Amino acid sequence: MKSVAGVAAIGRDPDALEAFYREHLEAVQRFVARRVGSPEDAADLTAEVFLAAIRASHAYRGDAPAPLAWLYGIARRVVASHHRSTDRALRAAARIDARELLDEDATDRIVARIDSQRAAREVYQSLLELPERQQSVVELVAVDGLSLTEAAAALGISPGNARVLYHRARRRLALALPQPLPDTLEVTP
Repeated sequence: MKSVAGVAAIGRDPDALEAFYREHLEAVQRFVARRVGSPEDAADLTAEVFLAAIRASHAYRGDAPAPLAWLYGIARRVVASHHRSTDRALRAAARIDARELLDEDATDRIVARIDSQRAAREVYQSLLELPERQQSVVELVAVDGLSLTEAAAALGISPGNARVLYHRARRRLALALPQPLPDTLEVTP
């Protein structure tokens, strides 16, 4: 594809794009592969080169270099941008090493916080197996700390209905949870 019209058409004509892509793919892949370290980066950047070419195709003119040289110019800018962003990310990571910012006490507090929330995560996971109305009652009572009466009011159901739903949920969850849900005796009409 040597003509100006042919290159300019890749942005609007799928057949022109396919022919252009097939004609120049290997050359662009080799160009990019020589300049990056991983096959994944090479594949991603090659695709990015062709996307940039599609976006810029409307501006391709007769005084422009040959299509392959034009693509190499695009590829050079894409690869350079990739290296700049990679370098910035590496410099940022070197400046901020989170492990250096945490002392041993902070690390212990984070581990303790994660461990303390394990029970709540287990409850939430087990809740997914309950019918929706039972889930709602258990969340409000066992997780959010409401009484059955308050949970019933929040759900727009009777306290007796809330108690039945909570009792059924406790029975179903008894086998799944390491500790049973609390037995709430409080139900005032």
